[in-house]
Amino acid sequence: MPTDGVKGFAASMTSGANGRALNLTADVLSSPFAGAPHVAVLDSAVVPDSADAVVEAQVLRGHCRLSRACVSSPEGAVRACADADGILLWHHVDLTAPVLRRLDRCRAIVRNGVGFDNVDIEECAALGIFVCNVPDYGTEEVADHALALALCLSRRVIPAAANVRSGKWDWRSAEPVRRSSTQTFGVLGLGRIGTAVALRARAFGFRVVFYDPHRPDGVDKALGLLRAPDFSSLLCQTDILSIHTPLTAETRHMVSAAALGQLPKGAVVVNTARGPIVDEGALAEALHQGHLAGAGLDVVEQEPSPDPRLLAHLNCIITPHSAFYSEESLREMREKSARTVLEILQHRPARNLVNRPVQPRAIFTEGVAV
Repeated sequence: MPTDGVKGFAASMTSGANGRALNLTADVLSSPFAGAPHVAVLDSAVVPDSADAVVEAQVLRGHCRLSRACVSSPEGAVRACADADGILLWHHVDLTAPVLRRLDRCRAIVRNGVGFDNVDIEECAALGIFVCNVPDYGTEEVADHALALALCLSRRVIPAAANVRSGKWDWRSAEPVRRSSTQTFGVLGLGRIGTAVALRARAFGFRVVFYDPHRPDGVDKALGLLRAPDFSSLLCQTDILSIHTPLTAETRHMVSAAALGQLPKGAVVVNTARGPIVDEGALAEALHQGHLAGAGLDVVEQEPSPDPRLLAHLNCIITPHSAFYSEESLREMREKSARTVLEILQHRPARNLVNRPVQPRAIFTEGVAV
């Protein structure tokens, strides 16, 4: 069973920013001076996303005391962060209002990633806690992953590969495949990643249409894309739907049974954003009934447990929330997260702020270089 608390590290050495070795123990970095602020790296004991805090230690050394905890309960999160001035938060830990109200010293929470749906940002604003994310670290990787899923489904790579693996050699196992230039690639959400996906899809010859009510007039002309006036208009003409919206109350189950029904028969759905944007049960049913030809998912509603009906479908590809990953993007994300929390604790402007504290808490100042 997973246990809560500070993650113990086997003694190991790694080069710090100034070339000295860092001794990684339960407290990754001990206090560099009396009263140094405490930054906690908070991860899940059930679905851990990190194995250490080496990168964070290299950034924060000489400025903060750093600890890393893997927790499996709200109480574990409170214990790990009770005296933390800042938190570096991985994906599978939820910081809800009851937890946040018990973190009396917390001044800043930085999400190791783009999405921040696992933090109650309104409660943080009321408590005076800054919440920031790292919106740009994995743009290329997620866009590449979305296109890889889309092309794999469109070209019917899985059934063709299964044909060969079964001892056959029949190109007809890939039928039906349509030329990219005859298909419409629909992009739901034209932020950083959605834009990168749209441009990649256009380079492959797809007719690209997007829907995003928050983008200004003319962005379609600037990018050479087509713009759908509403969600329904996007759906009814889309052969490949790629989802790139944040998870909000408005977008939860936005891709519902009714929405899936508006897609042309034989369409495919790709989701590299957040699982609950898609009604997973409705998606499984649309695949089972043959209305959809396939689905490519890097996220599911209840990670790490996809609907068994999706796992059973030959033309449903599920990857373990890995679209963000490359060696370069992982390091960039962790470095930027650590720099962001440090900047806030040093009174510098909050980078990539996703909430607006009503009255920011007095930030710890003793000994911190400003």
